[in-house]
Amino acid sequence: MGVQLDDFRELLLQTMEKKQHWAWPAFGAGTVPANRLHIHFEQEFATYVRDFPVMVGRAYVSCPIPEVRRELIENVYEEETGGLVAGRPHPELFLEYPRGLGMDLSRFDNVELLPAARRYRAFLDEVTLEGSWVVGAAVSTLFVEGTRFERGELDASAQKRPVPPLDEHPLVKHYGLGVEHLALTKAHRQVEGAHRAAAWRSVLEHAEPRERGRVVDAMRTALERWLAYRDDVALACGVERAESRRASP
Repeated sequence: MGVQLDDFRELLLQTMEKKQHWAWPAFGAGTVPANRLHIHFEQEFATYVRDFPVMVGRAYVSCPIPEVRRELIENVYEEETGGLVAGRPHPELFLEYPRGLGMDLSRFDNVELLPAARRYRAFLDEVTLEGSWVVGAAVSTLFVEGTRFERGELDASAQKRPVPPLDEHPLVKHYGLGVEHLALTKAHRQVEGAHRAAAWRSVLEHAEPRERGRVVDAMRTALERWLAYRDDVALACGVERAESRRASP
């Protein structure tokens, strides 16, 4: 019989609401040492940012539903070219963050992934290459692209994703990044509403009941791998859990 639609939706939302990492407040508050911040950017770029259009494209290629393919290829086109909104490929816009902070961009040509980052990336490749189209689409467009505020994308009464002024962005406020280097942030704010609606519509309306359990399992695994990946990044950036600091002699 499979998972009922309302239960499916709720299980996905509950998974996304757990997509928050204990170390992120340190990045938002500017307490990560500036000389280690490059680690965060390098790992994000090589783990998913650089190849995100490819991941979504895999779901597009294997999807048999024309209306869903149109949604997916529009996402791919914008991410790969910026042709609808941003004017430049989104992975290139991502590199404006480290460029604006004076980092050596040659480091991004051959990033060595941290162990948990490799496992997370391997999972993303596995589900987008070997899973069904809906599993690949869910993990790439719902999990990777989404936030813990996804309920607000579907429910007008739920909390929305915060949109603070650009000059309050942590990189601007704490690390001196020029606002002109927030091109990707600006592009996301223009397209993400449509992308989120399309992602949820595609998965909720077109996942067969027998596939819904597999989608939920894949989303939960993505969360588990992502949290471990962020643990590794936090450690490499010198961020420790509060309880670890208290336990230290």
